[in-house]
Amino acid sequence: MQTDQRIVRAMAELLRVQGYGSTGIQQVARAADAPTGSIYHHFRGGKREIAAAALRTTGAAYIELLPLLLDPHPDLPTGVEAAFAAAAEDMAGTGWANMCPVGTVAGEIADTEPDLRRVAAEIVTSWVDAGSRYLAGRGLPETDARSAIYALLTSLEGGFLLARAQRSTEPLLAAGRAVAAYIATLPVAADA
Repeated sequence: MQTDQRIVRAMAELLRVQGYGSTGIQQVARAADAPTGSIYHHFRGGKREIAAAALRTTGAAYIELLPLLLDPHPDLPTGVEAAFAAAAEDMAGTGWANMCPVGTVAGEIADTEPDLRRVAAEIVTSWVDAGSRYLAGRGLPETDARSAIYALLTSLEGGFLLARAQRSTEPLLAAGRAVAAYIATLPVAADA
């Protein structure tokens, strides 16, 4: 793996685990097994530029999970509930580590780092657009698909936050049931 890729991967993991404010360049260098000078060689904008690259990389990867998690299931409500259950199990298995660096950083820096807030907003917009297309492809009308992906994303991110605070899978499991119940009320095209 190239040095710049190792740096981005290390930053993504540090952002997920401890957030932006607690992550320093020296930590990133150690985690990436890279000299500090190479960080500034690849990322002249320093910490902020690396964080933006890490968020974009993980953001693109995270939305690709949607079909992987939902396609094996015969219907969307069943898939959604199973996906939330898998997220709850993963989160508990990591000792309640945060599962999403984008959500972690967005909540932390929304008022203090406008450039990173814009990056987070771009990522969320890409999730909504891609998720809406996917759900429409599974038979939901476009406006319902957009509402459903917002319900799914907000419930998932909120579920992560509450699960971490309570050290419990209950928030994610309850959120999964609620989103599945909502999606079950939406009309699905017969040919989907």
